[in-house]
Amino acid sequence: MGKFLDKDFLLHTSMAVQLYENAAQDMPIFDFHCHLSPKEIYENKSYENMTQVWLSGDHYKWRAMRMHGISEHYITGGASDWEKFAAWAETLPYLLGNPLHHWAHMELQTFFGIEKLLTPETAQEIWEACNEKLQGEDFRPRALIERSKVAFIGTTDDPASALEYHQLLREDSSFQVAVAPTFRPDGALFLERPTFTDWIQKLSAVSGVAVMSLETLLEALQQRVDFFHEMGGRASDHDIQQMEYVEATQEAAAQIFVKRLQGEGLTAAELILYRSYLLKEMGKMYAEKEWVMQLHMGAMRNNNTRMKQQLGPDAGFDSVGEANMAAGLSAFLDALEQEQLLPRTVLFNLNPKDNAVLAGMMGNFYEAGVPGKMQFGSGWWFNDHIDGMEKQMKDLANVGLLRHFIGMLTDSRSFLSYVRHDYFRRILCNLLGEWAEAGLMPQDMELLGQMAKDISYSNAERYFLHRPVREADKRPTIGGLFHS
Repeated sequence: MGKFLDKDFLLHTSMAVQLYENAAQDMPIFDFHCHLSPKEIYENKSYENMTQVWLSGDHYKWRAMRMHGISEHYITGGASDWEKFAAWAETLPYLLGNPLHHWAHMELQTFFGIEKLLTPETAQEIWEACNEKLQGEDFRPRALIERSKVAFIGTTDDPASALEYHQLLREDSSFQVAVAPTFRPDGALFLERPTFTDWIQKLSAVSGVAVMSLETLLEALQQRVDFFHEMGGRASDHDIQQMEYVEATQEAAAQIFVKRLQGEGLTAAELILYRSYLLKEMGKMYAEKEWVMQLHMGAMRNNNTRMKQQLGPDAGFDSVGEANMAAGLSAFLDALEQEQLLPRTVLFNLNPKDNAVLAGMMGNFYEAGVPGKMQFGSGWWFNDHIDGMEKQMKDLANVGLLRHFIGMLTDSRSFLSYVRHDYFRRILCNLLGEWAEAGLMPQDMELLGQMAKDISYSNAERYFLHRPVREADKRPTIGGLFHS
């Protein structure tokens, strides 16, 4: 029996151990979706203590602390950084069975060499030991990224952002890791938000296009897509809380846009019509740029009104919703496909009951010469655990091509979260190893080892950057005849 977090953690067969050690473990990381700050990367921010680097902005941890009954004063309130760390140490022993317990101790072990459990009794010792190491250059963002063997970082960025830090990073020859913006146009799509008109003013200023109509909105968004592309952007990302799609004319959508600018109220049907039109138009922009379109579907946002008013959005009060996605998603993807402008698309769902919907939907749309054009994204947020990741890969394998899967992403705001890629790779190798030892896959280390490498890194690199298959990655086939 293995010990907690030993070298064979999550690896339950000898085949799994071989796949992990010889194939997946040392692959670089292609982190195509995260919420890291490009400003902190460029400035190579120094962190005074563990609360700043580990707890600040992490709504996963905040949520767990609240469920443990910790006062908000010790989570996002005015308590000292030490008091907040102590509150997290008080919570962690109660997270047994939750991936946060694994991730926290993997981060302590991987980056700080600490193998003790974080508890109220060890909190002071671990706090002091980690804080001392944080004063060194090896614990600034750039060093943490390089130590984790990260090759690519896709941040999440508002179209109204000037991307000044992305530009500075592109000009900085001392840092070789690619940091690219990802186009996240929630501000344009959710016109019912009270901040919509303020956002339109920001978009007008940064794009140089006075947005006063739907036509000028599209012109401004196209300008930003072009600029994001210049800054290395190769993907968009969308928060799709409910996947509702209807065919809409430009005239109808334009009237709705003007009504909103004039302060008039809008019906639910008008909101759906406007979003349908705009999402399709942006999908066309992405296809023209050969970008990847990511759809994160099914989050029920800001459930606690009082706490949203107190702390704002993204503070840990979201949960799994009902995306009702099958019909709407099919209609949306088909609308783009009919014009032959369906971009490469990654489909993420938050409710695991929808796994079969997405895994099956992928097979409806394809492009000759683009293996794996449609992707079923990794277990996300509330599925970001052993059972969720295994279920996502099993459901994909049952009805699709698991070997084309683009694998893991951190979806995190912390530079310590790269251990999640190791967590995923162990789960992947364990799954392949169990299948092989059960006779469900051939015990072919070359074949399965290449599959583990592809899913861990290479597939994502090829998918987002249009990289060709390396000679070393190729296996004998009947040729490229079928991809012409």
